[in-house]
Amino acid sequence: MLTALDHQLIVSCQAPPDSPLYAPEMIAAIAKAAVLRGAAAVRIDTPAHVKAVRQALPQIPIIGLWKQTFPGSEVYITPRFADAMAIAEAGADIIAIDATLRDRPNGEQLPDLVQQIKNKLGKRVMADADDLAGAKVAVEAGAEIAGTTLYGYTTQTRQDQPPAWALLEKIATQLDCFTICEGGIATPEMAQQALDLGANAVVVGTAITGVDLKVQAFMKPFET
Repeated sequence: MLTALDHQLIVSCQAPPDSPLYAPEMIAAIAKAAVLRGAAAVRIDTPAHVKAVRQALPQIPIIGLWKQTFPGSEVYITPRFADAMAIAEAGADIIAIDATLRDRPNGEQLPDLVQQIKNKLGKRVMADADDLAGAKVAVEAGAEIAGTTLYGYTTQTRQDQPPAWALLEKIATQLDCFTICEGGIATPEMAQQALDLGANAVVVGTAITGVDLKVQAFMKPFET
């Protein structure tokens, strides 16, 4: 499967919960449109959306995740094994998890989560990292994929602006894994830069499918 994703575009198909596009059938339609125009895989949030996309696209690789928040933890991308299990059962091929070194809900540990997903669910793991240290822990535990997903979105990196070019290079050159650049890719030229810096694949979300966020951005001049 990773060979089929090498040097390919992956489209993240997500929408805010208050958007009409949040309906599972709408997410599935967006995913079908992305694949029709050339995307090799899609990245999907929540079991309901993964299930809808799997039914619509039975042969297309799905990177699944479940954004969940819990008291006492900043980790929200598939934070627990129970969340990973639900995503696997919905039909995802790859499970994306938070690969930062922050405290997880219920005291679960990153290496254990990676190993459980691989051994109990038989799924590949995408480590969504904000720095090299977290990505390294996940890869050494068995994650076959590492991405720059959380760079700029954690307390440690909030002052930084994606794309994570430097982190991308470090992951690509220092870790033995399939490297994905995700976060802040806004133009085809930036996607090319990611490939040039060592990305095996590139995830694009908001720039392609983020209708709600795009409209909000364009509204700013009209609200002054």
